[in-house]
Amino acid sequence: MRRAEHSGTAALSGPRGKWVAVVLAIIVSGLALAFGGASKVNSDPAAALPRGAESATVARLQQRLPSGQLAPALVVYSRDGGLSPQDRASIDADTRQLAALAAGGRVPPPVYSEKGDVALLSVPLRGALPLADLTDAVRKIREEAAAGLPAGARAQVTGPAGFKVDLAAVFDGANLTLLAVTASVVALLLLITYRSPWLWLVPLGVIGVADQVAAKIVALLTRTAGLTVDDSTLGITSVLVFGAGTNYALLLIARYREQLRVHDDRHRAMARAVRSAAPAILASSATVTLALVTLVLADSPAVRGIGLAGAIGIVTAVCYALLVLPATLVLFGRGLFWPFAPRTGQPDPARGGVWARVGGAVSRRPTLMTVVSVAVLAVLALGAAGLKVGLSQTEQFRERVEAIAGQETLSRAFPAGSSQPLILISRASAAEQVEAAASRVPGVVRVTPGDRTAEYARADVVLRAEPGTEAAFSAVRALRAAVHAVPEAQAVVGGQPAVDLDERDAAARDQKLIMPLVLGVVLLVLLALLRSVVAAVTLVLTVIASFGASVGAGWFAFRHLLGFPALDLDVPLLSFLFLVALGIDYNIFLATRAREEAAEQGTRDGVVTALAVTGGVITSAGVLLAAVFSVLGVLPLITLTQIGVIVGFGVLLDTVLVRSVLVPALVTLLGDRFWWPGDPAAGASLTRPHSPRRRLVPDRP
Repeated sequence: MRRAEHSGTAALSGPRGKWVAVVLAIIVSGLALAFGGASKVNSDPAAALPRGAESATVARLQQRLPSGQLAPALVVYSRDGGLSPQDRASIDADTRQLAALAAGGRVPPPVYSEKGDVALLSVPLRGALPLADLTDAVRKIREEAAAGLPAGARAQVTGPAGFKVDLAAVFDGANLTLLAVTASVVALLLLITYRSPWLWLVPLGVIGVADQVAAKIVALLTRTAGLTVDDSTLGITSVLVFGAGTNYALLLIARYREQLRVHDDRHRAMARAVRSAAPAILASSATVTLALVTLVLADSPAVRGIGLAGAIGIVTAVCYALLVLPATLVLFGRGLFWPFAPRTGQPDPARGGVWARVGGAVSRRPTLMTVVSVAVLAVLALGAAGLKVGLSQTEQFRERVEAIAGQETLSRAFPAGSSQPLILISRASAAEQVEAAASRVPGVVRVTPGDRTAEYARADVVLRAEPGTEAAFSAVRALRAAVHAVPEAQAVVGGQPAVDLDERDAAARDQKLIMPLVLGVVLLVLLALLRSVVAAVTLVLTVIASFGASVGAGWFAFRHLLGFPALDLDVPLLSFLFLVALGIDYNIFLATRAREEAAEQGTRDGVVTALAVTGGVITSAGVLLAAVFSVLGVLPLITLTQIGVIVGFGVLLDTVLVRSVLVPALVTLLGDRFWWPGDPAAGASLTRPHSPRRRLVPDRP
């Protein structure tokens, strides 16, 4: 069964098949790059909100009201000690001048704080403006506000328009930078790994093309299937393609090098390498792909987008790694490995190297190694004490853009909720009753009636509590309960504080649903691959422990070293998925090889040999994957920085401690019971590489 399963893949690396594979890859890649086009951005504000959330309903209803067509730019004027008469005269002049940019040609009078040190001027702009036009309008507003302002006074532009423009500016060119840094990191690590002046170019080139093809497929789906993505989604997808694709390439090339020491014919050596490496690579990629697909069940659109785009990236990466890379490698012969080209009959240096000594040390003291490993993981996990989840809108960027600074100034001068009022929409016929009910809710400072149509009416509700706090969440819940109770009003509450609450609730639901599903997917793949309940459960438990330790270490670093106030909402779920799905890769690589070796040497010696021959390549793969995820810090979102740090550290931890020490120690302790109910000796693997064997550790008497 397995022989037939991989014969087609191996045939592509044959004398004729290699040219067929390369030509087909060039044609398919060229068509994708030529006709993939650019990603379509969904302009519907409700599309970015959790599925079924009340705030999403409000965002849609807003479009039916005149105010819903606007994206105001809020100009915040301030001076320590109070605005002077000259400052106020300049603000009045701005009110008249900025009317030319405002939708409807009118700017409402400025609003002054009680202390008179801050003034707020709202310039209504059309929400349907293209980003380039909106950016130009905000630039002109900033220039006009600063132009005539007396020395010592400040003018900052914030609000929906300011945030949208500043966010776009922060991401401008960021994905190109991410791609360049990622490719550079991968190139450097491959060069160090292979110590060859040109071998590294082949996997880097193949995976680089796979990354661009995956991006074009995602772009095509945004235009034809309604897939919603943003810059951060594309950045994560690129990291997944480079990280996972290069890992698969490292494993395949290691097996190819191993077979070149056995076979004179490089085509036969590659066929053997593909047949021996493909089960582990396919199991690994299936685990990651299926885990990502579970994200389609998430309420958060951003998480769903990452799931679908990431799954496309992984499938593309494994196709190029197993179909294109073998044919490309065979084209160049053994000279590709110069100056360390493997020779036929040459002994495998890995079998007596450092990882063989590590495996021997672990197998001699498995109980001690297990206790020490678990203790280290437990200590790291303690760093999660006091973990907080949920960042406000102003806390999500590493760069302090003007829109954030302006909102902070506004929050200090007016009631905390003034900068981000709640939006209350109801049937016009019940608007007065709804506004009266809202005004009686504890924590509500004021209710201001807004525009209305014959069908709907809007009111703005200012809370006393700071947005994103528990007090604000409680006030939103109380407000919703109060207005929902008004008969036939069909009242709904939205706005940024309500969005924060809905996103937090959605993140909690997603974690409860998807985390168990991811574990189930990983468990099923391991059961199918290893045919062992004990092995599958043991390996899953080790990656869970690795995740807990990584979150603990990450939170300690964020809180005490980087000063982040909390984890962003999606960080626990995405970090869990990436660490479990990607972290299990190394256990798959080790366990599949251990099963092959155990059929001939027994479980104890088999896991030592497996660690010896896979230790170098898995460590290289782990370091590379950790470095690639760390590159997410190039992008300006704290969310991506946190994912990069947690996953990067977790992969290193999994590579150095869990896979190298804890798993071999557990396998040694369990012995043949590790494979229960299967028996590796009874099902001699068809994928076992044909290479000379020697026992690394003598059996115990």
